[in-house]
Amino acid sequence: MSRSDITPLSPRKLVVANWKMHGSLVRNQALLDGYLQGLQSLPQTDVVVCVPYPYLAQVQSALAGTAVAWGAQNIAKYEEGAYTGEVSAEMLRDFGAHHVIIGHSERSTAYCESDENIAEKFMMAKRHGLIPILCVGETLLEREAGVMERVVGKQLETIIRLFGGEAFAHTIVSYEPIWAIGTGLAASAEQAVAMHQFIRDTVAAADKTAADSLKILYGGSVNPQNAVQLLNQKEIDGALVGRCSLDVEQFIKICQAVPENSVI
Repeated sequence: MSRSDITPLSPRKLVVANWKMHGSLVRNQALLDGYLQGLQSLPQTDVVVCVPYPYLAQVQSALAGTAVAWGAQNIAKYEEGAYTGEVSAEMLRDFGAHHVIIGHSERSTAYCESDENIAEKFMMAKRHGLIPILCVGETLLEREAGVMERVVGKQLETIIRLFGGEAFAHTIVSYEPIWAIGTGLAASAEQAVAMHQFIRDTVAAADKTAADSLKILYGGSVNPQNAVQLLNQKEIDGALVGRCSLDVEQFIKICQAVPENSVI
């Protein structure tokens, strides 16, 4: 049964750890213990940990009752059925998941996911009270050709066309330039701010109320050095962190880059 009990997002900036296909029970516990210890003095930062499916029970046990939320890295577009290997929204809810990453380029490229397929997953998450973290972004060739806004706009407008602008209310979009993911080359603050403003304007053209409640993160080779500049931009509501989320010290430093008393 669908349930759309998504609560309004916090006004604080958000840092999401995306562990990708990394982890073991022992390594995960060390990471989570380090997160909890390091984040005690950072009340201005919201944190979410998105883990591989087999570790949802572990993070639920370790993080229940803490200020750190957890989620998954993908979701099926179906409620249930004969879809071997898929994981449904209700299954994620059984493990207390709050968030789910949708449309990350490492999946959409490898598994040939269309914008329509990603849009259906986005709405499946919302129908079941999960907060989707929708990843959008362009390749290096698309940026060099100057069509990055057209590419990102198409990804957003597919959801707007199918489900209306109100679908973006109390959700998260992460701008992840594909050319920056895992390369060590992050977008400049100026590039990120321009795209974040474009994303909000695109949603606002369809539904301004939804745009006002939308949280927009930056992802793509975020590290403690560039996080200081990126997270100090008022247009950037947080970060989606891959590689550096696997190192407690680096991840905590990224969280520390959020300005004190920072409210979106």
